[in-house]
Amino acid sequence: MTHKDLILQHLEQGRTITAIEALVLFGCFRLAARIKELRDAGHNIVTYRLERPGSRAIASYRLYEDHA
Repeated sequence: MTHKDLILQHLEQGRTITAIEALVLFGCFRLAARIKELRDAGHNIVTYRLERPGSRAIASYRLYEDHA
């Protein structure tokens, strides 16, 4: 499986993912690039900004599923 496949599978399980988690779980150094590829393929992925006191904010990604 590719990094993109592994990340999509992770998101489809209702989980979020950050760059550090992608590196630890899948050895993926370029999460933002994989997220862009998934978005370009039609997946609705939202980005959340996680603020950390005394440090830079990090991005967390989640697959958005509209259950309308």
